[in-house]
Amino acid sequence: MQQRGTFQLMKSVNRSIILNKIRTSEPISRAQIAKETSLTPPTVSTIVKELIEQRLVRESTLGHSSGGRKPTMLHINHSSFYVIGIDAGPETIKGVLSDLSGEILQRTVSPINKPITNERFLSILKENIYTILKSTEISHDQIIGIGIAMHGVVDIETGTSLVAPILNLRNIPIKDVLEEEFNITIKVENDARAMALGESWFGGHGEAESMVAVNIGRGVGAGVVMNGKLYHGAQGIAGEFGHMTIDMNGTICDCGNRGCLQTFVSGAAIAERAGKQINQSKVALTGKEVFEYAQKGNPLYMDVLHETGKVIGIGLTNLIHLLNPQKIVLGGGVMKSEEFIMPAILETIQQRVLTTEARKTEVIVTHLGEDATLLGAVSLLLVELFNPIKEIG
Repeated sequence: MQQRGTFQLMKSVNRSIILNKIRTSEPISRAQIAKETSLTPPTVSTIVKELIEQRLVRESTLGHSSGGRKPTMLHINHSSFYVIGIDAGPETIKGVLSDLSGEILQRTVSPINKPITNERFLSILKENIYTILKSTEISHDQIIGIGIAMHGVVDIETGTSLVAPILNLRNIPIKDVLEEEFNITIKVENDARAMALGESWFGGHGEAESMVAVNIGRGVGAGVVMNGKLYHGAQGIAGEFGHMTIDMNGTICDCGNRGCLQTFVSGAAIAERAGKQINQSKVALTGKEVFEYAQKGNPLYMDVLHETGKVIGIGLTNLIHLLNPQKIVLGGGVMKSEEFIMPAILETIQQRVLTTEARKTEVIVTHLGEDATLLGAVSLLLVELFNPIKEIG
């Protein structure tokens, strides 16, 4: 298994700048890199030579010339290194093996049976990682690290899950335990924030300066990307969108507070509301069944989803007034009901947002589907590899 130190060697500032320039502009020539990064041609040539030797970059002769020999063009060698991404909780632990372009090569999934202990949770994590490692012929030293997108509140410095409310767990030392087990770089992040980073990396959003990704499923969370970087807040809880209070006298949330947005729009909340309003037989519904009944044209279930869209729209209006992002991307299981929920979301935002300009905030559903959070976990390692550590200076 690769030593953690090897990964650190890849991280000089100029190297990250050049790698990122190749990633975002490939195919690109050495001369063009020098021109667009203000690095000197000899510096570019030296670093590119190292990157080719490390197999991170490959050459081709696709360039155009005005009579002389064709310039050699550079590309990221996407199949040179790999990342394991894990979407951890609250219902399942899912894992993938991905190359540097986000192409998924292996998958694994395990249910989480509650109640669960920290030790059992870590054990399931390890089992999934071992399953991926054993099922691939890729050399372990080609895997640059493991990204964990974790439900709940995470301390990213120590890689600890501080609070996983739906699992009723606290202080899980994910990074320490997995680094000791696998001797590889481990990055741990809140799942909604990981999803936001994955969206900015793989979602095809171009150079959006500010974006919020909102994950609406068993829980509700958000990740804020500003200038290509995740925003964590002073104490690391930025993005706890689901715990925005919508009704101070409302039902009690998993977090202990009353009337959180999550108590209105999570899958379980939708099912419960549908049950109270519609289902006279008292048979427990699921959010998925509510969607299926709506698809069959049942107006009562369609109304429940429409009402859910209005509440999400109120939450997103608050988000627009607070952060004014260029784009909001919605994901998670609840957004599978997009056809019933999205019109109400957009209509509510149009009615409530303060200015004509702010109504132009683009609100869309993720194109990455159920893989959005998994690819977010992968991107936790890619951002380390490709993004500049600081400005050129």
